[in-house]
Amino acid sequence: MTITEVITRADKKAFLDAARIIYKNDTVWICPLDIDIEAVFDPEKNNFHTHGKATRWVLRHDNGQIIGRIAAFINNEKAYNYEQPTGGCGFFECIDDKQAAFKLFDTAKAWLQQNGMQAMDGPINFGENDKFWGLLVEGFTVPSYGMNYNPLYYKGFFEDYGFKTLYEQITNHLTVYKPFPERFTKIAEWVAKKPGYEFKHLETSKIDQYADDFLEIYNDAWKNFENFVPINKVTIMESFKQMKAIMDESLIWFAYVNGEPASFTLILPDANQMIKTLNGKLNLIGKLKFLYHRWKGVSRMRAIVMGTKEKFQKHGLESAMFIKLKEYVYPLNQYFELELSWVGDFNDKMIALHEATGATFGKRHLTMRCIF
Repeated sequence: MTITEVITRADKKAFLDAARIIYKNDTVWICPLDIDIEAVFDPEKNNFHTHGKATRWVLRHDNGQIIGRIAAFINNEKAYNYEQPTGGCGFFECIDDKQAAFKLFDTAKAWLQQNGMQAMDGPINFGENDKFWGLLVEGFTVPSYGMNYNPLYYKGFFEDYGFKTLYEQITNHLTVYKPFPERFTKIAEWVAKKPGYEFKHLETSKIDQYADDFLEIYNDAWKNFENFVPINKVTIMESFKQMKAIMDESLIWFAYVNGEPASFTLILPDANQMIKTLNGKLNLIGKLKFLYHRWKGVSRMRAIVMGTKEKFQKHGLESAMFIKLKEYVYPLNQYFELELSWVGDFNDKMIALHEATGATFGKRHLTMRCIF
């Protein structure tokens, strides 16, 4: 086996093709867009490069056949928040061969050690955790956009190499036309009518203001979680720019209390239903197919992230936004499923909200750590 760092255009193509080779007979997998993967490693498109670095490799059999890939990265804003300086690995793909998998892990580990790291988390993304994050271990159904999918045998590779689970990522599903539980509905409708409480969906013409509101809410909502690093506006604007092609303004809701930004729910149509036939290629034909599927519409939504300022977390704002969402979605007769992805097993409040809506279990991913 030979492992080479990705440097040339041919190397980049091989890195992207590795996934297509691994999943060529898997009818459930949906190929991510090549441009989305490449954007992670492009300093001009991913501002994490301003406070970190990343590299990647392709593994080949002695006969030259591509049999795996891996990336490693260091986020200097988080790496030193732990007992051991910790980097990350991700975009791992490998044939069902333990020796090959360990060769990939060893390569990522060696690079991280050379850069002062003493542990690595994986499989994670060099970016926010809303996509390309976690090892799928339960719920091997069609993935939504940005959600990791992998063969069942990967779990054995990670565990045998020495990775231990840090936390579980739980994804739940809501059937849109199934009524919310009565108690949930009563609370939500009561909150929605309270004086001083206002609910607005996103308007792209005012994206700068909504980005500021998102920033204010998000950084307050998550500030007490262990090793939290505040998000910045550059990252938010990058994310909004990426979402623009599929965004439905009326699926993204903000709540205000006496004019103060208090809570948000960010939901997108599932782009995987738009790109599933593209095989990762957004060339001219791919763009035409994408536009057709976007025009035709998709049946699934994905809740990317929610957040509520600490002082408003018992006000029922999230419930009211779900009611506002249903008021928009119901008459469309288009969206039939909402994927609530993902919530960490450490987030009791969000788990309770999922349960209150009547959501059912969908998937389980693991975020893992290997201490060197």
